[in-house]
Amino acid sequence: QVHLVESGGGLVQPGGSLRLSCDASMTIFNLWVMGWYRQAPGNERELVASINNEGRTNYRDSVEGRFAISRDNAKKIIWLQMNSLKPEDTAVYYCNTAPARHSWGQGTQVTVSS
Repeated sequence: QVHLVESGGGLVQPGGSLRLSCDASMTIFNLWVMGWYRQAPGNERELVASINNEGRTNYRDSVEGRFAISRDNAKKIIWLQMNSLKPEDTAVYYCNTAPARHSWGQGTQVTVSS
């Protein structure tokens, strides 16, 4: 069974930074496209960024240039470096494959507020 454990969220002021981590206990981790998702209250979960096994990345327009996704295949970890955070980035952030194939973890709350 796959376990996804996200961490690193918190409260940050607009313009601040956070780095999220996801520990993924899955076999053949290096073959999966991995992604970071987020869900704000009242909204559907959305894919924020993805990274394939070769390190090729994709971002939704609203975070392009501010967020950076990376991975360590040996450690089965992915990260999301978030800079220049905005209040509209407030959400619970999750990791999963892209598209999502596994049960969701508990997520990590990111709150951007002054």
